[in-house]
Amino acid sequence: MLPLRAIAVFHAAARAGSLTRAAQELGVTPSAVSQQVSALEVQLGTALLTRQGRRIALTEAGQRYLEMIAPHVERIAEATRYVRGSLSSGSLILRATPSFATKWLLPRLPAFLDAHPEIELRVDATNEPTDFAREGVDLEVRHGEGDWPGLVVEPVAEEVFLPVCAPALAAPGSLRAEELGAHRLIHSVKSQVKWAAWFAAAGTPMPAARRVLFDRSHMAVDAAIAGMGIALESTLMMGDAMADGRLACPVAAPPAIRRTTQWLVCPADRMRRHRVRAFADWLRAEALAWREQSLEKLKQPAENLVCS
Repeated sequence: MLPLRAIAVFHAAARAGSLTRAAQELGVTPSAVSQQVSALEVQLGTALLTRQGRRIALTEAGQRYLEMIAPHVERIAEATRYVRGSLSSGSLILRATPSFATKWLLPRLPAFLDAHPEIELRVDATNEPTDFAREGVDLEVRHGEGDWPGLVVEPVAEEVFLPVCAPALAAPGSLRAEELGAHRLIHSVKSQVKWAAWFAAAGTPMPAARRVLFDRSHMAVDAAIAGMGIALESTLMMGDAMADGRLACPVAAPPAIRRTTQWLVCPADRMRRHRVRAFADWLRAEALAWREQSLEKLKQPAENLVCS
């Protein structure tokens, strides 16, 4: 008989690199894990693990065996989650970047939930790209350039990158580009548009200004709202704060750098699921409405420049 239990325990131990951690994941004792692995080694006639204090290491045979069984064990785990309901017809698992999830998606989600009360939505906010072959994620809003072969990839919306700050720090349209260096500049280190590119577009050298750096756009936006300095951010991330007056563009006639940085991503077969199509259709409609409102706002003079 195929020792499925022992194979699953070996897989967990090899992935965890520790009998104790594997035991915690499986809800058993380290002794039980050790016994299952030993039983599997007897059946195979070779050692799979070596013990190094509290840690374990794979033997050469163990490494080869893990490589062969891992895809199948993970498929069985995914199938089990499906049957238990984590991938049931009523649930939708969405992965999105923290900034997009916080600043753009979350304020709009009530409309989707009200329109689809039959769908149970789970949002995982992370910048880690989804491995759709191994994870139970239905679809993802991913940050990047949009070049992910083998997946359905749709742009969410074209964004405009503008300098913004709290109106109390600098009045809307009150500064020239070369005057920004008198203020602290807020940098989003993972942004696809940096201050150097914006100053180049404005035709003025990058100033040696005071600066503060954040690795998440939502943190840079919140820092600007708090009056910490002037941020260069995307209208997709900060549009609501501009619409309600918490942020404004302090530069008269600013160069507007346009990019698409957020993409709807999933395997083609996911789009055959009703709940995925429902969310994708809703997201497209919301993004279109946001784009139309943003274009209308961007036609206004700099002193009234807001983007909803």
